[in-house]
Amino acid sequence: MKVRDATELDAVACAAIYAPYVTDTAITFETEPPAAEEMAVRITAATSTHAWLILEDDDGTVIGYAYGGPFKAREAYRWSCEVSVYLERGRRRTGGGRTLYTALLERLAQRGYRTVAAGMTLPNDASVGLHRAMGFTTVGTYERIGWKHGAWRDVAWAQRAIGSTDDPPGDIVLA
Repeated sequence: MKVRDATELDAVACAAIYAPYVTDTAITFETEPPAAEEMAVRITAATSTHAWLILEDDDGTVIGYAYGGPFKAREAYRWSCEVSVYLERGRRRTGGGRTLYTALLERLAQRGYRTVAAGMTLPNDASVGLHRAMGFTTVGTYERIGWKHGAWRDVAWAQRAIGSTDDPPGDIVLA
């Protein structure tokens, strides 16, 4: 498996990977799969301020992606980001999520970010296990925060430090 930076040319593959999560699960709270054009906009936005990485198999086929984005819009949050990872269905527990997150967290730390946060719709044992294995600590759960597929859904939040949290932060290095 190979990790590389995403480009707008990856939008079709990312949209295809993401669509079943939107339509068939409550893992994401989106209810309509974004078109490739919208995914290209998201890739461009993430790569300009944070990161969006692609996972390819040995044949060069895109099999997953991970990205970071703003945690909150307020200025004091600028050193924190929210992260997500998506793998092609059937690729769980293959090491792809860990591979993507390892590279993503390193990239975000290099840019000057200090803390990453991830929200996980429950139940989602695979995501909870991945985040725990990657050193995230659960910080709380929003109960009944979203309605999808005919039921209220809880979202657990976890966070992890990726840089020195005691020193005053420096500037974020943009692409």
